[in-house]
Amino acid sequence: MKKFLSAVLLLTSLAFSQSVLGTEHNRNLRTLDYLPMLMDYHRQTVGESRQFFTYPRRNYDFVKNFADKESNALVYYADSLGAGKDAHHFAIAASPVLGMDYRGGEALGDTIWPGIDGGLYLRGYADSLDFDLDARIYAEQHAAKKPKSFDGEVFDVQTENGNAGADYVSYARYRAHLGLNYAWARISLARDVLHWGPGYYNNLAFNQFALPYNMLNLDFTFGPLRVFSVYADLRVNSWSYSKDNLNDRNLYAHRYELALGNLTVGMSELQVLYNENKPWLFVPVVPLFIEKGNYTERVNNGALAFDINYRLFNAVRVYGEFFLDDMESPMAVYENKYSNNRWAGMLGMQAGRDFNVGGHAIELGTVAEIARVEPYTYCHYDTAMAQMAHLGMPLGNPNGPNSLAIDWTIYGNLGLSGLSSLFVGVHHKWLWKGVDAGSDIDDPYKTRRKRFIHSAPLHYSLAPTLSYRGAHVAFMGEYGFFDDKFVNLRLVFMF
Repeated sequence: MKKFLSAVLLLTSLAFSQSVLGTEHNRNLRTLDYLPMLMDYHRQTVGESRQFFTYPRRNYDFVKNFADKESNALVYYADSLGAGKDAHHFAIAASPVLGMDYRGGEALGDTIWPGIDGGLYLRGYADSLDFDLDARIYAEQHAAKKPKSFDGEVFDVQTENGNAGADYVSYARYRAHLGLNYAWARISLARDVLHWGPGYYNNLAFNQFALPYNMLNLDFTFGPLRVFSVYADLRVNSWSYSKDNLNDRNLYAHRYELALGNLTVGMSELQVLYNENKPWLFVPVVPLFIEKGNYTERVNNGALAFDINYRLFNAVRVYGEFFLDDMESPMAVYENKYSNNRWAGMLGMQAGRDFNVGGHAIELGTVAEIARVEPYTYCHYDTAMAQMAHLGMPLGNPNGPNSLAIDWTIYGNLGLSGLSSLFVGVHHKWLWKGVDAGSDIDDPYKTRRKRFIHSAPLHYSLAPTLSYRGAHVAFMGEYGFFDDKFVNLRLVFMF
């Protein structure tokens, strides 16, 4: 039993290399760990501790375990100023990261080979201050004459005729966190993605599949109660030359989460302001769904979401979320005829179990979710204004308005010798995406009868994944079949 617990704790520690428990890096900035947030969900499913579903959130073990986990970095330094109780402790670690990718797919309409990235991962602390920074430079060879961005963010096309010496695509990416901690509070600056709620694939208010944005966070934790307040600077258009980005899109959001043993209930509220900025909305006790009425309707957009999660037998979680963008009346939502009733709903379950076979820890599990997003949800009165979006992609459910999705994944994680592990998974997705007005997040909102996924074709995809993680090297393979054919292969080194 002691060996088994040690192996599980070792596997758990692999995901804790940041000062926060963060979201997945689905498109770029991948390091050695594969889907660490999924495994954090797994451990909350099979564990006995309180369940919190607010990401990114403070990693309380970061400083405590820093020396044990980061002292093998290529650069590591720790010291203190003073002695005894008055000593001020600090430490820093730096690891170079080098990766190579092969990417291709029908949706991308391109083949990327080779894709090379290199950069530095910094992390450290000084007294109550902690930080981490992952910064990379990418260079890619694209087969398409008109390359597309794989991750949806801005990139530069270099040409041989333009004195670049060769035809390639280049760009830079980073995520970072700088936090000041108190016993029950944390204030931080970050570039990351919010993911709020018990769902993994289909959260409705904030979802891991959004693109990163800059934010200011305030996190209070009082035993079972967590209060999280956010300001974020959003961008209107993913094209860096667009004049739409001369306008401001500001996000304010609060999350209130109560974790009572096996039960967790949460409420999320958000407000997006166009060319307006009201710092008062950052105050956690300010109810945004009431404050929304105090500002000009055509330049602000708000929503309210409720979620509930219950754990059974330390083996299963069942959960759901209801997202309310706007409604004329409760009865109108029930009748659900017109576009001025915009809402979304999600139901899901996760089951998991841990084993010990020959001294190796095995984590097995499955996740299944269904999500319905009504037409015009996340939209606004005019194009490129106060949409609940960043760089043209939803902050919430990645399928966007007028969609019905079913996701089902089976996964397993095997602990090998030392720090090594092997992850295997199979993801099924059934998606119906509408084509009528109100199906695109930039569609201007108008009062009309809505048609939910009317004549929408079924889009089915099957995606097996395989990942090996060693102490300083990792391989990741993702493959797509049927209606979403793709292949993503990655080899990464980190020292």
